[in-house]
Amino acid sequence: MSNVYITDIAVALPGAPVDNDSIEECLGYINDKPSRAKKIVLKSNGIKSRHYVLNPDNGAISHTNAQLTAEAVKKLETTEFSTAQIQALSCGTTTPDQLMPNHTLMVQGELGLGPIETLSASGICLSGINALKYLYYGIKSQELENGVATGSEVVSPMLHAKNFEKEIERKLEELEKNPSLAFEKDFLRWMLSDGAGAMRLQNRPRADGVSLKIEWIDLLSYAGSMPTCMYSGCEKHEDHSITPWRFMTQEQQMRKSIFSISQDVKLLNDNIIDYTVEKPIAHIKQKRGLDAQEFDYFLPHYSSAFFRDKVYEGMKKGGLEIPYEKWFTNLTTKGNTGAASIYIMLEELFKSNRLEKGQKLLCYIPESGRFSTAFMCLEVV
Repeated sequence: MSNVYITDIAVALPGAPVDNDSIEECLGYINDKPSRAKKIVLKSNGIKSRHYVLNPDNGAISHTNAQLTAEAVKKLETTEFSTAQIQALSCGTTTPDQLMPNHTLMVQGELGLGPIETLSASGICLSGINALKYLYYGIKSQELENGVATGSEVVSPMLHAKNFEKEIERKLEELEKNPSLAFEKDFLRWMLSDGAGAMRLQNRPRADGVSLKIEWIDLLSYAGSMPTCMYSGCEKHEDHSITPWRFMTQEQQMRKSIFSISQDVKLLNDNIIDYTVEKPIAHIKQKRGLDAQEFDYFLPHYSSAFFRDKVYEGMKKGGLEIPYEKWFTNLTTKGNTGAASIYIMLEELFKSNRLEKGQKLLCYIPESGRFSTAFMCLEVV
């Protein structure tokens, strides 16, 4: 068995940062009216700026998902490593550009890579870490010497006003009473954004500079006992069953905004911490013999600052209380980029000159699609 090291991380963020005052210029106005939900949601989620592939002047799209992902991969090139040396490419995303071919093949095409092994991980936020774990297995088993894993999202074209139904007054009234309702259709527009990250994995650390040894990656899904929570391309019913888009007429798909991203907010708030933090961390703590004192940094991917304290309490109840001074996140400045978020967080810390040999990092990546979670332990070498 071979050790596995993250030897470089790169990020591609489209366009200039978009601040809160300019966000609606990019995403458009529903029914030509400013959103009454925007300020409430932004106050709750704490995001100050983010990036979009949408041009605010004319609505033109600067990058496809595949192009943005390929841009991140190209940034890994150095005098010692070129894309031509990549043995395997593993990409994860929530928002591929098309149903077929898969996302990784389109990224490979953008890069013009020769015959290599590929894997495309579907899903939501966990797709990026699933892509990473595939290469971790490949290198650890000595089938591979290196590979590149990516996480990416191009979601802003889906969030444009032209894709949404008229805002419903009832939802706005409920939102003002309970900010956690900021996760349905139009409301999701103010928290999701675009970005791509790429990691180079190798069976040895880099000759100079920082590398991150992957100690372990644990993923747990509770879909066997939990219903669908975050979804797109289907209609969810009160009994938690779904009707796929394929079973609808085109007129039904458009009228019900089937391809917008939706969230069962009550189900989310009742279960997200229990099933992505408290239960899994108790399980992993026992499995790995974890001690909170061993970690120098905690990198949590939460979708909104609304969940910050809730994640802390969940970790505490699960038996792994890590103080806030050890937390590292860039949600405020980079936004919620889904499958790319952990890549974008790690890249900033990786290149900050703050890491020291022997330090340990614990990463947390939840997914509310049907309640799954991942924890990853890294050691600085």
